[in-house]
Amino acid sequence: MSKYRGLHHISVIAGDPQENYDFYVKKLGMRMVKKTVNQDDPTKYHLFYANSEGSPGSSLTFFPWPRARQGDSGSGEATAVSLAVPESSLDYWQERLDEQNIPYSGPLIRFGKKYLSFKDPDGLQLHLVFDGQKIDLKSWNKSPVPDKYQIQGFWSTTLRLHEMDHTEQVLTSILGFKKVASEENATLYKTESELGHSVIIEEVPFSQGQSGAGIVHHVAFQTEDAEDLKELRHEVLRFGLQPTEIIDRHFFKSVYYRTPGGVLFEMATHGPGYFVNSDPSEDQAQKLELTPWHETRRTEIEAALPTIEV
Repeated sequence: MSKYRGLHHISVIAGDPQENYDFYVKKLGMRMVKKTVNQDDPTKYHLFYANSEGSPGSSLTFFPWPRARQGDSGSGEATAVSLAVPESSLDYWQERLDEQNIPYSGPLIRFGKKYLSFKDPDGLQLHLVFDGQKIDLKSWNKSPVPDKYQIQGFWSTTLRLHEMDHTEQVLTSILGFKKVASEENATLYKTESELGHSVIIEEVPFSQGQSGAGIVHHVAFQTEDAEDLKELRHEVLRFGLQPTEIIDRHFFKSVYYRTPGGVLFEMATHGPGYFVNSDPSEDQAQKLELTPWHETRRTEIEAALPTIEV
């Protein structure tokens, strides 16, 4: 089994795209690695934030709907995103969150790691987890956050489930996670992936949520290539779930399926990556990149999108 499992990206519904960009780029210092459109509704943005290299395991993506109502998370959802930062950066991040007027709790400790807890403008629960440092990761030189403190990628996501056994089987039997620890109602699962290596499941009573801004749309996991993806899709079918056919998302190929616990999972290939048609050294926030099948509609699409000041 490949060690390159773990999280690939996490996609979230957002509200105002400008507010979203300002928070993740100007306040948290992440890099916008792609400004494109929702392939299923190209009149709306799809914004990607990640580390400097756009590495698998680092991209937090958003579908901004300017008039979206505030969502309400329930069971059967991913409800928190934890981002990895260097272990020595706690003092820096406390000062930065204070300077940016971002209320936070902590430092707290979970599964032996210190973290700060806060929310984005749409109410998405975020954690900064202080855990080591990815040695060979290049920094983003246009970030307002100094190199040695920058967000490196995902540490984990938290799934809140009222029935966890079948989702646990998907994680361990298909996606290669191992159950490593439990605290109260939370269980930690890990892979060998350097980024996005962990998933936490919290077992909770059933509660009905409401989709909207601040709600995770889906959680994507890494696959090495198209052949690996095909094999994993077969495993999902054997498990009795109903995966989609393999879909070409231009930056990667992927398959979606709903887990028994209610969370929408995606499995996505490592390549070709976010810079397939662009220079990685360029500021990707400066241009709207469209897939080849949307390019012929560029004038129409650009006219429908609000301007994002970068």
